[in-house]
Amino acid sequence: MRTARKGLVVAAIGGEPLIILLPAFLLHQSGMVDHDFVYHATDALSRVNLAGSFNAWNKDSQPMKGSDGGRTWVLSLKLKPGRYTYKFVLNGEKWVTDPNAYRNEGDGNGNTNSLLVVTPEGYDVPAAKGDGNITASALEHLTAIPFLNYDRNRLILSLRTRPNDVSSIKVSLDGLGTYPMEDKGGDEFFETYSASVPWNRKADLRYRFVLDDGKGSMDFGPMGLTALDKENAFVLRAATFRPFVVPSWVEHSVIYQIFPDRFADGDKSNDPAGTFAWDAKPTYFSFFGGDIAGIEQHLGYLKGLGVSAIYFNPVFKGPSNHRYEASDYLQIDPVFGTNAQFAKLTRELKANGMRTILDGVFNHTSTSFPAFADVVKNGENSKFTHWYTFKSFPVNVTGAPNYEAWFGFGSMPKLNYSNPDVWNYMLTIPRFWQTHADVEGWRLDVPNEVLFDYWKDFRKVVKSTDPNAWIVGEIWGDGSAWLQGDRFDSVMNYQFRDAVVGFLGATGNGKPSMLMDRLMGVYHSYVPQVSRNLMNLIGSHDTARILTECGGDRSLAKLAAILEFTWVGTPSVYYGDELGMEGGKDPDNRRGMPWQQANSDNDFLRLYKKLIQTRNTNPALQSGDPVPVVADDKTQILCFARVLNDAVDLIAINRSNKEESVDLPLSNIAGIPKTSVTCEFADALSGQVFSPSAGSLHLRLSPRSAAVLIPRSGSLNHSRHVRRPRPDHAVAMSNAIVNQELP
Repeated sequence: MRTARKGLVVAAIGGEPLIILLPAFLLHQSGMVDHDFVYHATDALSRVNLAGSFNAWNKDSQPMKGSDGGRTWVLSLKLKPGRYTYKFVLNGEKWVTDPNAYRNEGDGNGNTNSLLVVTPEGYDVPAAKGDGNITASALEHLTAIPFLNYDRNRLILSLRTRPNDVSSIKVSLDGLGTYPMEDKGGDEFFETYSASVPWNRKADLRYRFVLDDGKGSMDFGPMGLTALDKENAFVLRAATFRPFVVPSWVEHSVIYQIFPDRFADGDKSNDPAGTFAWDAKPTYFSFFGGDIAGIEQHLGYLKGLGVSAIYFNPVFKGPSNHRYEASDYLQIDPVFGTNAQFAKLTRELKANGMRTILDGVFNHTSTSFPAFADVVKNGENSKFTHWYTFKSFPVNVTGAPNYEAWFGFGSMPKLNYSNPDVWNYMLTIPRFWQTHADVEGWRLDVPNEVLFDYWKDFRKVVKSTDPNAWIVGEIWGDGSAWLQGDRFDSVMNYQFRDAVVGFLGATGNGKPSMLMDRLMGVYHSYVPQVSRNLMNLIGSHDTARILTECGGDRSLAKLAAILEFTWVGTPSVYYGDELGMEGGKDPDNRRGMPWQQANSDNDFLRLYKKLIQTRNTNPALQSGDPVPVVADDKTQILCFARVLNDAVDLIAINRSNKEESVDLPLSNIAGIPKTSVTCEFADALSGQVFSPSAGSLHLRLSPRSAAVLIPRSGSLNHSRHVRRPRPDHAVAMSNAIVNQELP
């Protein structure tokens, strides 16, 4: 890694120097660092691309420069400090790790990626609050999301700093006073300080940040870190400011994902030829016969679970069992049902409190899609040749494709969005289904491979048809580029899944501190209303089942579910996970739904119903902000709170294989309401009631167990009714949660 020579900028405050650690050339570049990626090939290559978390794993967006006859490939990127995963893509098809990487690590889905850690400048000097040293290269604020946001009728201003580096921070608003900023946590690289301030959105707002680290105060504004200077102020223009509004129903929902061919076969007459037995081992090409009739027959089951939205994997006509290659975007696949049957189903779902979310596969089609089929038939004389990217004619659909195809699969020719006809035709699809079948959400498949600006027009069409419709993109890494208020509302939170599997999985490290850092890092990378509607998942049609990831350990898989239903975001349950289904990577993760296990004896089902019910009836679990409480790597205890106004819920997890005790110091944790220290709580899992003692909760957690602690209605100031622990017991049974095995 190339780095610049570090410099010192020194400012005198009251005659005493305040040292600011930064590389001089990075003062106005938000801490960007140059990094050279180099790949040495054994054989000559025609092209090499770089794909990773920094470009949404787009294999075409970062071409490397070749030399040495195609054997040496180099690309220099400016990157913000942080953790990145990446691979090299050889000749557009073969993905390989970097032999010289800092480290190679699993992604939680059976794949291995290379890891790059970009260390911020100035971090070689230890940070300590009150030492008078501020690492200026870590400071960042932009007058845009996520540093500036309007949510819940308040303006939220945020400043990024180095962890444990600044004693206090305030934001000074011209004409409106000064407001203290709270440390909202972060990761190993950065912390985020935020303040919620009043603003009527009628007048322009001038503001600057005032930092103190023990040797006087300084201002941070568009000129960087300076002596106190009212001119060093950011300006927010009321006339041009547009708040980012996401559908309010999403954060209050629980999503259930159905893979249509595998949920239930209710009508044998529409089964395709060669349909497998329901309990057979799935293959890439097998059909099981799942259909609309089967879903209708299990509406009672879905309603009984308490879910409030159904996400369907593709339902449009297509040749494969997964239908990620559409032949007709405006027709339901006949082996699934008819357009009329689907519209009836969506309305029945809605009548039972469940919205419909469709999978939109707009990057590629099947080879039987009319436009592509016409080119196959008529070659370069077809009027549809520019709907795709053909390299030669005639079109070869049986061997190696001579056209651009998704991941090189010839069955999935890639659409050419530089053609206005493609652009405009694809925009007719969401309006059609929202109008004809009450579709209220779109999950977008591989949206990073579609032209970036297309999604602006997509949003306009979707929202003009239904302002409350939800748009969620399949982005496996950081989705910030799509979450600025003009494209998506949300992304599938695979970063959450990766963190959970890293903590609980059979090959995970079990470190609560790492899990908390990663979860808080994701939370702070988006504005709060986005984080609250992130599609949290622990499994999907593209990953191994969570129980399999946990090595078959049912207690660990249950802890994963508890995290999913208590962390910030909207939980999404992959069909059958609530029954304890197992399965490896695709296609093994797409087995037929084991309906014989859907009974009251199933401990997984009992737990999921309890978690869904608890979340559905508890506003803090739906909309509360996260507050880290305990992350003890030695005991493997993780505790955090969800705070909404004066309400606080507490979640405690013991990852270890032995009983552990923990004190939750509620009276000393910033962000937790003081009312919590006089509040009775009940564990939603065990039902046991307890109360704080001397400002703390004393918990005893069984091996691999959890407590979800909810305030009891009307319990404020009622702690006198709870028996106190005897003085000679550090943790008394009468004032502790002793968790039984999870239900």
